[in-house]
Amino acid sequence: MQVPGVLVLEDRVLPQGREFPGYLFGAPVSVTAIREKKDFGYGEVVFNTSMTGYQEILTDPSYYGQIICMTVPHIGNTGVNFEDPESVRLWCGGFVVHENCHEFSNWRAQGDLDQYLKSNQIPGLYGVDTRAVTRHLRSLGVVRGIILPLAERESASRLLAELPLFEGRDLISEVSTKKPYLWPSTGAQFKVVAMDLGVKWNLLRNLERLGCTVEVVPASTSCKEILSKKPDGVFLSNGPGDPTAAPYVVETVTALLGQVPIFGVCMGHQILALALGGKTYKLKFGHRGGNQPVLDCVAKHVEISSHNHGYAVDAKSLPKEAEVTHVNLNDRTVEGLSLPEKNAFSVQYHPEACPGPHDSALLFERFVDLMQKFSKGRDGKRS
Repeated sequence: MQVPGVLVLEDRVLPQGREFPGYLFGAPVSVTAIREKKDFGYGEVVFNTSMTGYQEILTDPSYYGQIICMTVPHIGNTGVNFEDPESVRLWCGGFVVHENCHEFSNWRAQGDLDQYLKSNQIPGLYGVDTRAVTRHLRSLGVVRGIILPLAERESASRLLAELPLFEGRDLISEVSTKKPYLWPSTGAQFKVVAMDLGVKWNLLRNLERLGCTVEVVPASTSCKEILSKKPDGVFLSNGPGDPTAAPYVVETVTALLGQVPIFGVCMGHQILALALGGKTYKLKFGHRGGNQPVLDCVAKHVEISSHNHGYAVDAKSLPKEAEVTHVNLNDRTVEGLSLPEKNAFSVQYHPEACPGPHDSALLFERFVDLMQKFSKGRDGKRS
């Protein structure tokens, strides 16, 4: 049975909002449910251009507080399984697709998308003109939106006015682990402390693959606490929202600079820039997808990379000692930083490739090499 639904976006011109009709699937949604549940059926509406990997996208904590609109027409073809999640739960506020494939076909599949959304309390909308949604967001920029049954459409504008804004809200603290934990590891050449700003599991798997024992700690962990664990390196993970809304993380990273090798990814990249005294700004509609071309200014080659972020680093605000190592070829935004004197570097994109291409996997090896050199230098000074 098809239940008519609608995605309603805030609009600066139309007081009643801009609407895109479709049919509801996933968890049942209503005005009452949105008012009672935090970030349920509500969020900043963003689009993702990835051709596949919807399960990894749904379980990425960086999508907390967002409604995801997929630009590829068919979603759900390969079902879902228990091996591909990137965290313990689904994080987005809603999922919008053009066609929800009710019958999946894949030898790894262990369930369908509709039931997956239901069991994780995520509402969805299918039958939507996702091309029109995407063109609208590219023109207007990212705005807040809600998913509602069509029968409750008249409550949309009033409900949007009641719901909290996302600017200045610390989303990192809402997704970060509450207590430290060890990522399972078979070997231990280096010990890495990973600051959980919204970490994806494949980032940890890549560090484990290279012989690192990883301890994941809350975003609120202080510099003193991190150094007391005697790490060979510190990893700054991805995460959701505005980096300036988490000044406590910036303070910790500022204190860590020069004391231990640091590698930052996505939100970690932005946090590192702020720790250097730089600034960040909100992009019109962000970068989300697995097909972003990035120029490695040092190696002089192009990487096709996976992105998921709505903020960027202001190149002009960076200190002279910070080298811009990577640039986005679509809009020339900063994609990578290096601070050789402080043994720190970062990238704006996702080298763990879940989902996405594997062009950037060597960055993990670069981090291991940096820890190795730093460790030798430290031991040499001690002797």
